[in-house]
Amino acid sequence: MSNRIRVAVGGVTGWAGGELARGVAHADDMTLVAGLSRGAAGQTLAELTAHKGTPGVAVASIDELAAGSFDVYVEYTKPDVAKRNILQALARGAHVVVGTSGLSDQDYEEIDAAARQAGRGVLACGNFAITVVLLQKFAEMAARHLEHWEIIDYAKAGKIDVPSGTVRELAYRLGQIREARQVVPVDQVKGPKEARGATLSGSQVHAVRLPGYQLGVEVIFGSDGQRLHLKHEAGDGSKPYVSGALLAIRKVSGLRGVVRGLDKVMEGL
Repeated sequence: MSNRIRVAVGGVTGWAGGELARGVAHADDMTLVAGLSRGAAGQTLAELTAHKGTPGVAVASIDELAAGSFDVYVEYTKPDVAKRNILQALARGAHVVVGTSGLSDQDYEEIDAAARQAGRGVLACGNFAITVVLLQKFAEMAARHLEHWEIIDYAKAGKIDVPSGTVRELAYRLGQIREARQVVPVDQVKGPKEARGATLSGSQVHAVRLPGYQLGVEVIFGSDGQRLHLKHEAGDGSKPYVSGALLAIRKVSGLRGVVRGLDKVMEGL
């Protein structure tokens, strides 16, 4: 038991967090020791994960978790409380894996400073699906050769944060290579500038929020007489994200400060 990674999951009953909690509970090298859920506070984690060997109960906030009781905190709650949860977990001596979207580059700068001061690692993954990891790598390759691109962010109608964490991470990574070239700069267009989307890390981003979508991202590269479309679309289930999140939990203790992207801890990418 002492060699197991003690994991706390924020959003333990959520769409993604709930599936991950079950994955942690059944992993041979991990123990789910804590979970955050306002709606399920007081319920046993064994009941929530359908795993009899899981100890403890769900609590309503990270303030109710004891310092030193967990090795890794996984943030899968809501954008309005995510940064505070992460900073609190770091202050309690835990490493952090971030799956919640809505955090800005400025938020990550603050988190990075706190993580380095605490001597802990934060692995921020806009998306844990292998298809997204590959899209990000392919897009980085393309950005080195093609100077024009724009990003489309697809999500369900009720998703309140724009753009998604997946798209924020993609824009950030492309911005580390270069800013997308604009033939007509956004501040020089005739008509509503909002029609050109938002500029994020040097990329124009357009967020679509409609019924019928779950999560998706498309980056379109353009050149004279040709286009390249790279697109990821997610189904309704959250199981594709579990294996990547488990990998992140296993790897985060070897990091210091904020590292963005699951591929940073994947061999061969």
